[in-house]
Amino acid sequence: MNAARALATLAAGALFGFGLAYSTMIRPEVVLSFLWFQDFGLALVMAGGVLVTLFAYKLLPRLMRRPLLGGSFGVHPSAWNRDTVIGAVCFGIGWGLTGVCPGPAIAGLGAGNLDLLWAVAGLALGALVQGWMADR
Repeated sequence: MNAARALATLAAGALFGFGLAYSTMIRPEVVLSFLWFQDFGLALVMAGGVLVTLFAYKLLPRLMRRPLLGGSFGVHPSAWNRDTVIGAVCFGIGWGLTGVCPGPAIAGLGAGNLDLLWAVAGLALGALVQGWMADR
């Protein structure tokens, strides 16, 4: 990875983390109040994320020949199978019980919420178990 690409990755990650912190999505109690239909502020955050994703994956490849930092635009196929459904169910249950999503959990650690270490440890354990299962 060249320096420009590494710097762009760092800047994008910092912007993403700042956006999560600014939107209060790094606070599990805010996420839980959204999931309980008590606070709809995070719906705007999710809508913004969907719009940025649509722009990046659907519109940019049509407007540009290649990405700014080189390479090419790739196709991101998705496969719906039993493992996808099981993973989605596990993610949804974990998110609903704890109010913690992977991206905001890591951003929350950066903001000093060390209680999220437990959630990040659980995410790492889940990823490890999924890797073991996929190898079988």
